[in-house]
Amino acid sequence: MEDKKIAKMDNNSPAEMIKMAISGGADLDKLEKFLILQERWDAGEARKSYVKAMTAFKSEAPIITKDKKNNQYNSKYTSLNNLVNTVNPILSKHGLSANWNVEQNGIIKVSCRITHEKGHSETSFASAPADISGVKNAIQQIKSTITYLKSVTFESICGLASTNANLDDDGNASSKPVEKISDKELSSLRDNMADLNINEVKLSEYLKVESLETMTKDDYNKALVAIKKKREAKK
Repeated sequence: MEDKKIAKMDNNSPAEMIKMAISGGADLDKLEKFLILQERWDAGEARKSYVKAMTAFKSEAPIITKDKKNNQYNSKYTSLNNLVNTVNPILSKHGLSANWNVEQNGIIKVSCRITHEKGHSETSFASAPADISGVKNAIQQIKSTITYLKSVTFESICGLASTNANLDDDGNASSKPVEKISDKELSSLRDNMADLNINEVKLSEYLKVESLETMTKDDYNKALVAIKKKREAKK
């Protein structure tokens, strides 16, 4: 009789099924199975809420402008402060928040996690050696790489890309649309870089881009030329 009652609850949530099982005097083994089902249900619902929130966020994601200039390479970049302070209010509006985790063991690894208020989270990872370019002490080399990787992972998990902003006479930002590289092209590029032991930070600086994720097709073609020369020199 108890099983028939529970069967009638197939279209309801596990929580309601658990209530029915308890009222029907279900044994502990059966209750435990329902609790596992409830956990899976909650996880699925949390993931749906995350996807819905990220979709809403991306529909009104702000334009991230490059607000700083790197005099050494005569290039512009987005400061981490500008990036986070611009994006966080909109993330928060949709119940989302970001945090980073940093690991260091020769290579610096940074992960950025976006978490929804209902518990589901997703993470983006990136790693690189300490940035020895320019005139930096050991601490500054590490900090520079951490800052760079924080920006890369934050933009990646949020699906954002910085843009060069040209100011017209009225002070309004405008930018011409550019064609970005595909995930397949980015993956292929990184495979080639790993094969030739090419540093991602240095390649980004050479291309004058904030990160490889923000490369245009022109940047990508320039990178392929550099990789080809590197491969030929290695032979």
